[in-house]
Amino acid sequence: MLTLCYRNIWMEWTGNNFVVMLLDQKNQVIGLHTVSIGSLTASIVAPREVFKVAISRIVPNILIAHNHPSGDCQPSREDRAITTRLVEAGRLLGISVLDHVIIGGEGRYSVLPMRDLLERV
Repeated sequence: MLTLCYRNIWMEWTGNNFVVMLLDQKNQVIGLHTVSIGSLTASIVAPREVFKVAISRIVPNILIAHNHPSGDCQPSREDRAITTRLVEAGRLLGISVLDHVIIGGEGRYSVLPMRDLLERV
């Protein structure tokens, strides 16, 4: 369902777009917010922008996602770095980042296994 939701958002976009899905305590979607609309190769993402709407809506959990216009859904070094920063920021704020999904072409990549590793640290 998540992939379908995000794929519908990006069907007409050609740039790199970053969104946050707001989830309630039962992990039901209560909102979707576009954080950044970037170029063909990059999207600027600041943790304050990701969490601003989550804080204002008082949500306990979020999912983040972005697309790779190239069609390659493998995470870049920058993707891994921003995921780490957002998970850490979420911990400080009491908002769980449940996953970071990268959509490219017909595929998707879930960064959730990386999040599991981060939580063991």
